[in-house]
Amino acid sequence: MADVPLIPRRILFGDPERSLVRLSPDGRWISFLAPWEGVRNVWVAPAEEPEAARVITRERERGVFSYHWAYDSRHILYLKDRGGDENFCLYRVELESGETRALTPEEGTQARLVHLSPRHPGRILVALNERDPRFHDVFSLDLESGARELVLRNEEGFFQFLADDALEVQVALRFLPDGGFELLALRDGGREELARIGPEDAAATQPVGLDAEGRTLYLVDSRGRDTAALVALDFESGEFRELAADPRCDAQGVLEHPLTRRPQAVAFDYDRRRWEVVDGEIVEDFSRLSALVDGELEVLSRSLDDRLWLVAYVRDNGPTLYYLYDREARAEKFLFSDRPELEDYTLARMYPVVIEARDGLRLVSYLSLPPGEDRGGRPERPLPMVLFVHGGPWWRDKWGFNPWHQWLANRGYAVLSVNFRGSTGFGKSFVNAANREWAGKMHQDLIDAVEWAVREGIAERERVAIMGGSYGGYATLVGLTFTPEVFCCGVDIVGPSSLVTLLENIPPYWMPMRPLLSVRVGDPQNPEDREFLWDRSPLKYADRIQKPLLIGQGANDPRVKKQESDQIVQALQGKGIPVIYVLYPDEGHGFLRQENRLSFSAIAEAFLGRFLGGRAEPIGDDFRGASLTIPVGAEELPDVAASLAEGG
Repeated sequence: MADVPLIPRRILFGDPERSLVRLSPDGRWISFLAPWEGVRNVWVAPAEEPEAARVITRERERGVFSYHWAYDSRHILYLKDRGGDENFCLYRVELESGETRALTPEEGTQARLVHLSPRHPGRILVALNERDPRFHDVFSLDLESGARELVLRNEEGFFQFLADDALEVQVALRFLPDGGFELLALRDGGREELARIGPEDAAATQPVGLDAEGRTLYLVDSRGRDTAALVALDFESGEFRELAADPRCDAQGVLEHPLTRRPQAVAFDYDRRRWEVVDGEIVEDFSRLSALVDGELEVLSRSLDDRLWLVAYVRDNGPTLYYLYDREARAEKFLFSDRPELEDYTLARMYPVVIEARDGLRLVSYLSLPPGEDRGGRPERPLPMVLFVHGGPWWRDKWGFNPWHQWLANRGYAVLSVNFRGSTGFGKSFVNAANREWAGKMHQDLIDAVEWAVREGIAERERVAIMGGSYGGYATLVGLTFTPEVFCCGVDIVGPSSLVTLLENIPPYWMPMRPLLSVRVGDPQNPEDREFLWDRSPLKYADRIQKPLLIGQGANDPRVKKQESDQIVQALQGKGIPVIYVLYPDEGHGFLRQENRLSFSAIAEAFLGRFLGGRAEPIGDDFRGASLTIPVGAEELPDVAASLAEGG
């Protein structure tokens, strides 16, 4: 590793030079997120001249992290909350003047975009929980005046809505007491059941959308099979028709025609992405684009006339590359990459590996090794390793550029991410195998992966750390309490310490999906379940923790509340175990401000450097502008304490 330069944290965890790139519906403009005065904002440029971009939003605190073009190609819409509270307000910015206006309440209400239509470019459907924090009502909203009109008063506990391009809400999703859900057609004021999804299919089955006319519903559907296929439900005949399927994994991405909204290609991700084209009209386009760059193709947006496509290529050992593709001319133009500074460094590869769990379940996983130690997916000698656990848990790890993998591998660690049971995308049996298995078989899968890495000569048995966010933070606490002999240290980012208090304090807008949580995890209102949940809570076994622990928490987190970190820290104080608690007063479920991300990665790097033994970049000015406080344990990391004493 002596010949491999350290990659500065700011390159990996600072805001990308460009991200979330989009094409305007009329094809005239290209937009992206980029820093402005150190904060992520929306920039717009002529599609053929990205270098002529100008900033059109002026956020100065948390920045913009999600936006959409209105179909009039004159307005951009974006959502923003306050300090991570997830009460998102919808803003509209006018392209020419830069005038910005809040279209929904700025505090105490969560806005969700329901539908935008090319037939009604000046109106949108938006859902708000202003009347009742548990349930979102649907409104039609005028982009010019901001006037809104109630479309659907949600007193039936609907969780999701689907509309057609006439801006008519056609379908609603409602969870059932058994943990399944029903899809209902909303017609003439009545409710007609389209499909009833049992709890065994609820995680793998989901609606994708309607065609433009509202005559066909597209679903990813696992009923009658294990892996979910893309299917079409014809409203008139009531017949289901299969469009694409894969026996190894679920359909996980759908490319729709920009006007008809009919599926044209379907993505399947087992260990790597595979596209299946279901519309012959774009076969030649996919064939041409797939051969252009050695990476995984993503079609990000298309002009309404379907002449221009904006595409990206995801790579594991380089920045994402963006191209503008002209279908008529059959020509591609390179635009830019998201993090061009990465081109100056040697990056790690990400190797897909399939690890067999003790009960035979196959776990698709991803391994990265330090570039100076990599011999085709195996090191010459066992290395210190970080087991990096994804959140959710109903989520999954994928192949591609991963800043956490690159950072840790560059510091000298092997990095292993495991799609443990419960991860989505591998069929319903794989998801259902995790029911009520938090801290049970889900954790056994992680331990089996560690044992595999030791047997394969990848990991040093005495130097394995566990790290992750959300569920990954919970897994970290489980690792240090249920299997304290396995890990030498842990990094918990916004992870729950008690399943009882976690489920008792879910956000109000999660109430419609409470039956699903009860089936998957447990019901704290049931006395037997409450005891079961407490038995699966790291807080109960805090006295078993023997190894150093770093905790990062957002004070405004509505999902995993600050209480979860407070109570595990309190239980550890005075026990002689190094625990460092980093708290951000302006963050929620994760660290969105780049100053906060940089500061936490600097602390985590110092922590791992001390307790796992890898390389570490000096903290430098990575605390500058961050809101961090360290209520407990700063003295455990002398460089961190010194930097805080100097004012960051």
